[in-house]
Amino acid sequence: MSDSKIIVALDYPTADVALALANQLDPTRCRLKVGKELFTRSGPKVVEILVKQGFDIFLDLKYHDIPTTVAKACAAATDLGVWMMNVHTLGGGAMMMAAREAIGNTSDRPLLIGVTLLTSMDQYTFEQIGLQGSITDTVLRLAKLAKDNGLDGVVCSGQEASKLRAQHGDAFQLITPGIRPANSEQGDQHRTMTPIEALAAGSSYLVIGRPITAAKNPMAALHAIEQSLH
Repeated sequence: MSDSKIIVALDYPTADVALALANQLDPTRCRLKVGKELFTRSGPKVVEILVKQGFDIFLDLKYHDIPTTVAKACAAATDLGVWMMNVHTLGGGAMMMAAREAIGNTSDRPLLIGVTLLTSMDQYTFEQIGLQGSITDTVLRLAKLAKDNGLDGVVCSGQEASKLRAQHGDAFQLITPGIRPANSEQGDQHRTMTPIEALAAGSSYLVIGRPITAAKNPMAALHAIEQSLH
């Protein structure tokens, strides 16, 4: 198992391309995220292959459904041997509790993480879908709901990490996407931070995609980010 704080996002359409990238990385130096497109096209097989290669896998499918359905999906993900998975906190307390119970209590069980508000959400979209108040206050409220229902942490913007860390302590896992090394493109993320800024704010793990996966030498790009953290 890696002790790296970097999770490389395998946001690819096919297993062949994703595995080709994974073959250029060291499983002791990073973890990998498998998301909706890759999983939908390639199925659990790609996860099984990556786990056998020694990678810790974050299965990023953001389950959100009735409690029984989410619980069964989380149990299935546990059987795949993933390191971490996530559910939408907007599914409510009963759904999160069912998910937590489904993954068991063994020492090697996966981490169960809640998605509060997506990092692509800006204030306009927040208000457009009928939510009131501020993005930060809503994230804090949903994170508390996640912790109260047994989740190990939440996905959050680096901009919310410091408040969440202060609110929930060191054991609460904060997974931060939207990480962009200095001088890289922002892409479609609205609430971004550099790796060192996010860790300083309290993030536990950093999800990084294109700055590594689109590099000519992904391992060199990963090394440069590692160096920036020191």
